[in-house]
Amino acid sequence: MSQSKIRSQFPRLKRTPFLISSPETPTYNCIAFAAQDVQRWWWPSPSYYWPPNVDRTENLQTFIAAFATLGYEACADGRVERGFEKVALFANAQGKPTHAARQLPSGRWTSKLGNDEDINHSIYGLEGGQYGDVAQYLKRKLTSRSANPEQKSA
Repeated sequence: MSQSKIRSQFPRLKRTPFLISSPETPTYNCIAFAAQDVQRWWWPSPSYYWPPNVDRTENLQTFIAAFATLGYEACADGRVERGFEKVALFANAQGKPTHAARQLPSGRWTSKLGNDEDINHSIYGLEGGQYGDVAQYLKRKLTSRSANPEQKSA
């Protein structure tokens, strides 16, 4: 997808810089990417991967529970915290989860746009568009496995 098409889908990206950081791929989605899994598509429907023993209902609590299996817990905001990595869960006006983004050490965020590219962006850049707004921030302590959040790993 071109930068102009991305800007048309996310109007706030017209006012804030972003970088395309990977080519398009249908292998994984934003939820998987935020979970640092680029091998499969995550969604709570029977056709996709979802963590074992987590309810498959499409609501915010289910997505929080899915990330809890990776060590994440709810937190108040998206400010950088030394020794932690963060994820932002987005939801539409009806409260249905729509997107997840992962914070980079710089404080910027990285997201997978559906079947399209991954981008590095400000959290503000994706809010207010088709993904709605950030509904919950999550954090977990950095470990040796997660010490390089920009590295794509399974």
